[in-house]
Amino acid sequence: MPAIARSEPFREQACPLGVCDGSGWILGPEDVARPCECRAERLNRGRSRGISSVIPPRYRGVSFDRPPISDMERDLEKKMAVTHVKAFIDGLDNNLREGRGLWIFGGTGTGKTTLAMLISKAALEAGKTVAIYSLPKLLARIRRTYDSEPGGDSYLSLFGQLTSVDLLHIDDLGAEKRSDWVLEQLYALVNERYESQRSILVTTNLKLEELEAQIGARTVSRLSQMCDLVELRGPDSRWSDKAA
Repeated sequence: MPAIARSEPFREQACPLGVCDGSGWILGPEDVARPCECRAERLNRGRSRGISSVIPPRYRGVSFDRPPISDMERDLEKKMAVTHVKAFIDGLDNNLREGRGLWIFGGTGTGKTTLAMLISKAALEAGKTVAIYSLPKLLARIRRTYDSEPGGDSYLSLFGQLTSVDLLHIDDLGAEKRSDWVLEQLYALVNERYESQRSILVTTNLKLEELEAQIGARTVSRLSQMCDLVELRGPDSRWSDKAA
């Protein structure tokens, strides 16, 4: 294979591994090039463009060292969940490589989304590709592809992005009204990531039986194999904060 032309899309970017010259290729003897390990990661990032991978403003400052996480760690009902999330982040590379995820469940206002955003933030800071959606917004994003112009944002393109990112974060799973279409979309996404061993992170207010009734037993079965369950107990902290 000849040397790669300088016009390659990520040519000017430094190699994150410090191995190649930024082209994604390593030139060997007799001008034969082999791909650098950074190439697959960069191509994966390119495929993830156009999906939501931004931490919402409310959660950009989340940290184990400051409230509300530091308060949760001192709460006997929530400490175990914080410890579990911290352990998942400590082993982030292995967890994502093996397709392991987390399923965080509990009542409204217990801190599920905050803990989940800690994981997505850590993954983004580690250079991983992440798609972050609440379930209603994810389904709305899928529906928009049906109205796209020829050559525009197609369903298959979006599906490929959602199933190839390192981590798919779905907040408020089970919040959408049940329908055959919703069941089909969720099963397709979860099953594809299950088969390709890609990590998924979900939060839900629903218990196991309730979630099965809402999104289908097949989808829940796959999620239960992909994810460790983390329960958050306690009152709605949003109301507690207002009362204080």
